[in-house]
Amino acid sequence: MSSDAHGAQAVVSSGLKAPYHLPNPSPWPLLGSLGGFLTVFGIILAAHFASYAVLVLGVLVVLTTMFFWWRDVIHESATPGAHSAIVRLGMRYGMMLFIASEVMFFVGFFWAYFNFLFYPANQGDGQTVWPPSHIYTFDPFHLPFLNTMILLLSGTTITWAHHCLLEGDRKGMLTGLGLTILLGLSFTSFQALEYSNAPFKFVGGGVYPSVFFLATGFHGFHVIVGTCFLIVCWFRARNGAFTPRQHFGFEAAAWYWHFVDVVWLFLFIFIYWYGAGNIAAE
Repeated sequence: MSSDAHGAQAVVSSGLKAPYHLPNPSPWPLLGSLGGFLTVFGIILAAHFASYAVLVLGVLVVLTTMFFWWRDVIHESATPGAHSAIVRLGMRYGMMLFIASEVMFFVGFFWAYFNFLFYPANQGDGQTVWPPSHIYTFDPFHLPFLNTMILLLSGTTITWAHHCLLEGDRKGMLTGLGLTILLGLSFTSFQALEYSNAPFKFVGGGVYPSVFFLATGFHGFHVIVGTCFLIVCWFRARNGAFTPRQHFGFEAAAWYWHFVDVVWLFLFIFIYWYGAGNIAAE
């Protein structure tokens, strides 16, 4: 504090900068929410009325939001002083809470599944068994087991990439990330193959197909999002954006990918294996 000629005290900056960062106003959270709504609403229209326009629009909005939002976040992370230690800590808490919300998202699907698994009479139509007697399920030790091995392996490759980053091994980090991306793409391809050969249909098939496709389909969507996340990290890593001391973007992608792995283990155990009924012929 200092005094001017009239005796009033003027405020003098201490020169210390607050360790917090306030992001610039952004349209992407609102636009992303709109894209998510259009995508889910489009899935309903496509399933019941074979109308795909809203679904395509929703997916395009989501992809556009992902592209420009990631662009802004990458630009922000490269701004000197923007991501201080306390800001990075806050981002870690934010990512933890986001993953916790995703856990509860899948809890809803598992809750619905267990409701019919343990109380099959709740599905109506006089059914007293789960899966319903007219449903032929997948062989859990065919494509589902292969996809389980793929995701478990991808968990080791992303961990390898993380350790390489901490040790300053750029080549190993890029190799581990690249392998994880290829494994994620392989999982999605085999999931699409499985769906194309499904012995039951999403529309008109009853309760079991609805619960099955919603739970496994939304997990597949998360795998696709996680793969995009890893692709962005690969290009950032190639451009030298990550250092052993500052690489939260990579950590967030790795956490998200491990979350996807764990969810799939529950899906495989409870839906594919424990909940298997009459196995469809290959």
